[in-house]
Order: sequence, then structure tokens, then C-alpha cells
Amino acid sequence: MRKEKLLFVFNPYSGKGLIKNKLLEIVDQFVKNGYEVTIHPTQRPQDALEQVEKYAGKYSLVVCSGGDGTLDEVVSGMMRRDKKVPIGYIPSGSTNDFASSLKIPKNMEKAAQLAVSGVPFACDVGNFNGEYFVYIAAFGLFTDVSYATRQERKNRIGHFAYILEGVKRIPAAQPYHLQISYGDQQIEDEFIYGMVTNSVSAGGFRNITGKNVKLNDGIFEVTLIRMPKNPIELNEIIGSLTNLIDNTDLIYTFKTDCLKVKASEEIAWTLDGEYGGKHTDATISAEKQAVEMIVSSKMQG
Repeated sequence: MRKEKLLFVFNPYSGKGLIKNKLLEIVDQFVKNGYEVTIHPTQRPQDALEQVEKYAGKYSLVVCSGGDGTLDEVVSGMMRRDKKVPIGYIPSGSTNDFASSLKIPKNMEKAAQLAVSGVPFACDVGNFNGEYFVYIAAFGLFTDVSYATRQERKNRIGHFAYILEGVKRIPAAQPYHLQISYGDQQIEDEFIYGMVTNSVSAGGFRNITGKNVKLNDGIFEVTLIRMPKNPIELNEIIGSLTNLIDNTDLIYTFKTDCLKVKASEEIAWTLDGEYGGKHTDATISAEKQAVEMIVSSKMQG
């Protein structure tokens, strides 16, 4: 009987590097479910992307393990292919926002079992000026925290590291003058932060991306925070975000399948927590149900 082939790509340094202690159990789960396994520990940035883009067609399933950045690379590699195969995910990063959205277990062995026994779920993928992102494209205050915070610090205190790093930046927050268009709507204002998301959490905070989030509807949730003019307005913004109540005109929230952002100067963006370059113009769109992720049958319901 011919076995199905599985490509397992993992980041050995993600999170606390715990996957090194679980590798045998993970591979054992794959083999017990009838797969012939090829293992590839990533060697450098973009390695996961290249491996998937070049070799995924030889396999019936690709499973990856790492943080959101590793998943981003694997999905980006898959999006560059004509023939796509399903992706299983074993989260091992410090935050793992998208795994939370997909209801994938934090326990690595359980996640490995799900990756080879679950069902495919076609979810949306973001397109940012021709590059891909899985669950968030963001700019402004807090957005470079993920890659500016040392891995050691993230390992030690998890997503609280993001908060500590972000709070230090509030006094020096730089506003950006932006023209934003979506559908027949136009917005022009000064903003210190913006995010386009397809996730129920961001930075480890659940429900901060909005209500009634669906990962396969071809619609993204958008949050834009205006530049506060005084400490009272700043406190109003912080209170709204902390309490997850949209009761201030200092924060724009809306849903769209595509938006265009035009800035008067270059803005640094992050895609899934990784540096996404500086841009004056950005077109961000949802590619509906573009890749299949392996999830629990409960997720399909």
C-alpha cells in the first residue's frame, strides 16, 4: 500500500524551542496516521517559504510548526503555487494569534494529531501590494514591537512583552496623514495606528479585532486609531481598547474586502508580526478561501 507523503517544516527556535523535546512524539503521530514524513528544520528567514513554494507539490499535506511568522512563510509559499495542498499547523510561538482563531490546541502533540486527522477549512489570505499575509497587516504605534522585542524576552513573558515595549513608545507616537478609500467611502485623517485583520485576536488579545469575525467570508476587519490631541483623548482610546467597546469617534472600525491607503510619507508596515517594508501607497485585499488549513470538524460547524 502506497503511503501518503507529508512535508514537516518547523522553526527550531520558535517560542522556547520546546519543539525539540516534542519532535519524536510529533513525527510518531504522523507515521501512525499512515504518512511518510520528510522533515525540514528552517535554516534562515524565508527558508520555509522557499521549501513550500518549490516542493509542496510532491506531498499531499504540509505541516508547519513555529510562530505566526513561520505560518506566514508557509502560506505565502503555498500562495505562489498553482497546485496547492492543505496545511496543518502546530503552534510553538509566543503568541500564535491565528492558531487561536482556528481553534488549534496549544498542546503540540494534540495539534500534531489534529494536523493529520482534522478536516480542511478554506480560509482567506490577505494580499498586500502583491505580498501575502495570513491574519494581520498593521502600521504605526505597537506594530514593530513584535520584531523589535528580543526573542528571549518574548519567550520569558509571552505577549506581555508586546505591551511593555509598546507603552514605552506612546510619548513618541508619530502621526501619519492618510487618505483611505474602501467601497464608496473616503477617510482622511491623522492616525497613529491601523490594522487590517482576519483573526479573532491580535497580539494575544482576543476580540480586539471586532465582532462576528469569520475567516472565510472574504471580508477583513479594519481598525484605525486617530492621533489623540491631549491626555484625555489618549485615555479615551486606551479605555476603549482595554474594555473592547467601540464608543469613541477617535477609532474608526469597519469591514471591507479591499482598501487603499495613501500616505504623505513612507510608513513601515508589519505583516503577521514581521517587517513588511515601507510604503506610501498600499492596496490591501482579501483573497477569499485561498488556502486550506486543517482544523477540527467543530471549526467547520
